[in-house]
Amino acid sequence: MPQRLRTGVKICGITEEAGFDACVEHGADWIGFVFFDRSPRCVASRQAAGLAARGVGQARTVGLFVHPRDEDISRVLDHAALDVLQIYASEERARQVAQVFGLPVWLSFPVAAAGDLPASCPVQKMLIEPCPPKDATRPGGNAQKLDWAMLAGWKPLFPWMLAGGLRVDNVAEAIRLTGARDVDVSSGVESAPGIKNPDLIAQFVRNARQADRI
Repeated sequence: MPQRLRTGVKICGITEEAGFDACVEHGADWIGFVFFDRSPRCVASRQAAGLAARGVGQARTVGLFVHPRDEDISRVLDHAALDVLQIYASEERARQVAQVFGLPVWLSFPVAAAGDLPASCPVQKMLIEPCPPKDATRPGGNAQKLDWAMLAGWKPLFPWMLAGGLRVDNVAEAIRLTGARDVDVSSGVESAPGIKNPDLIAQFVRNARQADRI
């Protein structure tokens, strides 16, 4: 009998203890901290370190950076021991970050049409999400839903994660339609910007895992 694959779940934009603890309690695989000052979910490195200490060994931590300089990442790593670096940058810059810091790097990759989907992965994982609105002040976390139909038939040979507009009520459908093995949510499990709802976290993880398939 083939083994069923388990959907990986990332909860991004954690800022407070209740949200962090809910991620750990309900089995999120990755917990994301945002280090981008235009985001309502931005945290200081010491704040992230304090939160991460609550769940050592129970979930991997991901630091999200937007076009970071090496010193921006170093300042965070001086206080918070991150497991993964997720960045908005060029593919070349993503490779540089991986070489400099020796950590797994995920490249956020906004797409507008099927033709935009990447053919290769320069780092450990690609995070596929919709392009931001023209008037957006940040490249992601805008609660926009990707047109899942554009991923029909897309079978990349590299690891990738689906993001953008995922919620408790649509994550299972998104997984079935796109074939995503990993999913990322932020505003879809919030009661207010930057404040996670533990009940929604529990439901999101449960619904994502119920969509697991062979």
